[in-house]
Amino acid sequence: MSDASEQQEVLIVTGMSGAGRSTVGNALEDLDWYVVDNLPAQMLRPLLDLAERAGDSLPKIAAVVDVRGGRLFSEAQEAVRTLRASMPSKVRVLFLDATDAALVRRFEQVRRPHPLQGDGTLLDGILAERARMEELRETSDVIIDTSELNIHQLATTISEKFAESDRAGVQVTVLSFGFKYGLPTDADMVGDARFLPNPFWVPALRQQSGLDEPVTTYVMQQDGAREFVDAFAASLVPVLSGYQRENKRHATIAIGCTGGKHRSVTLVGELAARLRGLPGVAVSVKHRDLGRE
Repeated sequence: MSDASEQQEVLIVTGMSGAGRSTVGNALEDLDWYVVDNLPAQMLRPLLDLAERAGDSLPKIAAVVDVRGGRLFSEAQEAVRTLRASMPSKVRVLFLDATDAALVRRFEQVRRPHPLQGDGTLLDGILAERARMEELRETSDVIIDTSELNIHQLATTISEKFAESDRAGVQVTVLSFGFKYGLPTDADMVGDARFLPNPFWVPALRQQSGLDEPVTTYVMQQDGAREFVDAFAASLVPVLSGYQRENKRHATIAIGCTGGKHRSVTLVGELAARLRGLPGVAVSVKHRDLGRE
């Protein structure tokens, strides 16, 4: 196989209706991916054969696949399984997800029924689709929860994950969050910072965040804080090396505290600084709940 063929990337974009497939397709086009939208499942194999023959003329190709219903869904599932088995180092699956509440809100805003709704409610259609998509979601390489993202934030997320994917073995997003707002559904690993004293109860620190030096100093001076970061970073070394061997190109490492403002933000910054020194690892930082009341 030629070097160009070995370097070729194929991304299958799928997920829940209303979760942002069209936005992702547009964002990938802006990153110079060749995007085929609404591709029938039967055309996946011919498309990838064409891409392989094209070599460096089509180095990055994305197929946005609609797997919502009936026989088409079953054929898409089987096509993805076959392609990933025959081309494991080249084919990845991106699954876009969102909470039921977020999907209901989006369908109501555009005043359109859900494709699987039938005579039922919007939620009936969403739950039916979620059940059908469960297997594909569980075996996807990258899962993005778009519940709290607008179209611009989703495009930025795609840029962060895929624009420079050829420069590192694994792209790691280190994410802070607040447990009271729910666990991030796209996290591969989750750490808990709630064992540390909460700066929220220190009046001078309450209105600041983990991005501010007084909060960072306070958190990192607490018993166990530095040990936690050191141990967490050390535990990730074999994990991220294994991800690179297994061609898992993206990972989200999350750390939570109560509100996602002080402790988790501080520890995420400290962890990211340690991970940036690992070979083959590119690191970005996100603070999901910073700025919430």
